[in-house]
Amino acid sequence: MKDILGKAILDYFNDNFSEDIFTETSISEEDTLPISYLFRSFDEMPPLEQTALKHAYGKVLDIGCGAGSHSLYLQKKNADVTAVDISEGAIKTSKLRGVKKAFQQDVFQLKDQKFDTILLLMNGTGIFGKYKEVPKKLLHLKSLLNQEGQILIDSSDIIYMFDEDEDGGKWIPMDGDYYGELTYTLKYKGERETTTWLYLDFTTLQTFCQMAELKCELLAEGEHYNYLAKITL
Repeated sequence: MKDILGKAILDYFNDNFSEDIFTETSISEEDTLPISYLFRSFDEMPPLEQTALKHAYGKVLDIGCGAGSHSLYLQKKNADVTAVDISEGAIKTSKLRGVKKAFQQDVFQLKDQKFDTILLLMNGTGIFGKYKEVPKKLLHLKSLLNQEGQILIDSSDIIYMFDEDEDGGKWIPMDGDYYGELTYTLKYKGERETTTWLYLDFTTLQTFCQMAELKCELLAEGEHYNYLAKITL
């Protein structure tokens, strides 16, 4: 792992900023991800993220914490929040910004801990990676929940990104098992890193939850085919 995102976050925090991150997927052209966006305040966050943070309670696990913006907001609200990320640079930055409990950790290796709220934001379903891995990884997240706990997760139905055929149906060339399973590339300062990133439509997420004997409720919908879901035991 080259930790491109972590390097960019740490560079920005240390005033070593010279360029933003460039992103590209298997179905979209190159785009820019402003690093400053990862340092946004609560007022600068999209409505779905604000809603998720307002619904968070108890002992919170912030998965894929990035620069720690969500955790910092919750800390200011006196929440007991633990921030985790596989990125070394992200965790270093989160600690430097004041996140009290921040750890470089693959959440799917995390055991023997329980939380009241698990946060998975900024396309939280992306952490599942591949469509076929969702059932196993969802069960692991379930094992981290207290009895009255919740998972707050967001994603988007990206079906709109595919062209329509003459009959009004969608023409979907797929290399994976599901149209939302994408190859995702990050580019920064001459380096590039490619992973698999998953966008799940709400109905599919709900189906996976039912398979795992979990309840899945639609909390809010955004303006760009995105949504926030609440998953409970």
